[in-house]
Amino acid sequence: MNFLAIDYGERRIGLAHGDSEIGIAMPVPAAVEPDFEGRLAHIAAEIKARRIGTLVVGYPVNMDGSVGFKAREVDAFIAQLEARFALPVVRTDETLTSYAAEAGMSAKRKGGRDGRSRRKHRATGEIDSRAAAIILQDYFNANGIGGF
Repeated sequence: MNFLAIDYGERRIGLAHGDSEIGIAMPVPAAVEPDFEGRLAHIAAEIKARRIGTLVVGYPVNMDGSVGFKAREVDAFIAQLEARFALPVVRTDETLTSYAAEAGMSAKRKGGRDGRSRRKHRATGEIDSRAAAIILQDYFNANGIGGF
């Protein structure tokens, strides 16, 4: 089964893909279209192209485990995904995934100097998609998904 992970944001939606046989998450181009409908169309194209069977959405739980305003915003987004795509949606804790993705990119820049600024990575949604990959990999690992 193919999975699409989603790191929801108001302006950028990070995306990552993985399948249950291998169990390795890989970032894919983020949905960075200027309007929400365009971002949903981008997600629809990824679902179709990758034959997605399940959506895994990063769920922003507060550090104390409570659900706050941002989680309610993600709940509304998930309701739209369910209505539009009729696929199972799994919520998974996304605590500190964006931070980890950004820290990993920062370390990469220091070591290899890829010449791209933090602002460029953020504008393209690269950090958001890396965060989605972390979300999906955490989901795979927690559920024993993959051949390793």
